[in-house]
Amino acid sequence: ALEIWNTQIQTARDAIASAGIRADEVAAIGITNQRETIVIWDRKTGDPIHHAICWQCRRTSKICDKLKADGHADTIRDKAGLIIDAYFSGTKAAWLLDNVEGARARAEAGELAMGTIDCWLAYNLTGKHVTDPSNACRTMLFNIHTMDWDDELLEIIGVPRAVLPEIVPTSGVFGETDQLGDSIPVAAMVGDQMGALFGQTAFKPGMCKNTYGTGCFLVTNTGSEAVTSKQGLLTSVAWQMTGETTYMLEGSVFIGGAVIQWLRDEMKMISSAEESEVVAAEADDTDGVYIVPAFVGLGAPHWNQDARGTITGLTRGSGRAHIVRAALESIALQSADVARAMEADMGAPIEELRVDGGAAMNNLMMQFQADILGVPVVRGANVESTALGAAYLAGLAVGLWPDMASLEGLWQTGQKFDPGWDEGKREAKVNSWQIAINTTIYAAKSLSDD
Repeated sequence: ALEIWNTQIQTARDAIASAGIRADEVAAIGITNQRETIVIWDRKTGDPIHHAICWQCRRTSKICDKLKADGHADTIRDKAGLIIDAYFSGTKAAWLLDNVEGARARAEAGELAMGTIDCWLAYNLTGKHVTDPSNACRTMLFNIHTMDWDDELLEIIGVPRAVLPEIVPTSGVFGETDQLGDSIPVAAMVGDQMGALFGQTAFKPGMCKNTYGTGCFLVTNTGSEAVTSKQGLLTSVAWQMTGETTYMLEGSVFIGGAVIQWLRDEMKMISSAEESEVVAAEADDTDGVYIVPAFVGLGAPHWNQDARGTITGLTRGSGRAHIVRAALESIALQSADVARAMEADMGAPIEELRVDGGAAMNNLMMQFQADILGVPVVRGANVESTALGAAYLAGLAVGLWPDMASLEGLWQTGQKFDPGWDEGKREAKVNSWQIAINTTIYAAKSLSDD
């Protein structure tokens, strides 16, 4: 956790220096973060009691299995809008309290503070122990209807209220920091995918975006209604500001761009992420090869935490280009699974998909995404929508922009990818992908039964 803080404050200092400005020229700071990574620290010293536990960590899978077996799935779904999974931070916090000596007693005595990375950064910047609803709603401890920590959920997961932060609006000044020189207002906290939705100016219900980062996260704005998914999606708070709450539906794919990192770092098939597009283009298709990168289980809409990665369809003629292309296609195919679930829940087709994130710069993959979805894929001129959303939210809080409508004109199209496949070709590809997914799930069940 200290490494995270040190790298972030140094990056902020470097950004100010690179821009050639003074700290007193910065209007406000907005914080955005990977939402489910958790830290617990000493309230007096500020020292973490353990390493941060990353959102991808599966160490609490068995805790989650017990929660399901004990019949808590409906309660957590109804109150938190979430499916029980090790992805979320509540069970990670409980694990820390039970596995760090003396931690639970100290937490109950009010000596410890818990928070996701937004909360940890806010504490180090301002000394305040706060979080916002877009991050709190990803803990399995927060009631998305009452907009507060929920005593029943706290008891189920095993986290004392004394350790939790105060809930503040997503956009609004909650403190100031002098860590960068002159005092600067800290005026927004937002989870990364909510920030990306805001940065894409997807302010109207039904607007949809997909972020291609380490994972992939497809999100639809549902306005003031907390839509309950019947397709394995998550209901979350997008943002809260000026007393109003906006909700969203989300499908989380755990391994997106991370499969390209795997090809580069572990398999040594490429030397850089950018090279994946060049190598994949050497093959016209995958020649029947499919990769299901379930390295840490399958997220939406399957939610199988026992699944592990598989490669199907290999022949003696399968080569490097086929495998690299299959890895790229797996990112888009997983996202397409989520998109179909989203359409079923919303009762309406996705008309356009706005995309962002580092992996969205891969033109071959974006074209394949449009082909497999059958809808236009539109990449913004600025693919760092998450940071942009945090900046917009902070700027609104200090009056840099008068209202959300003034932000809509700032969004610009970078490139549009129109679908080129007919329905028959699309259906054949989807059916073959489903065979690969079902094979992965069957293998997980077989291993679990053993």
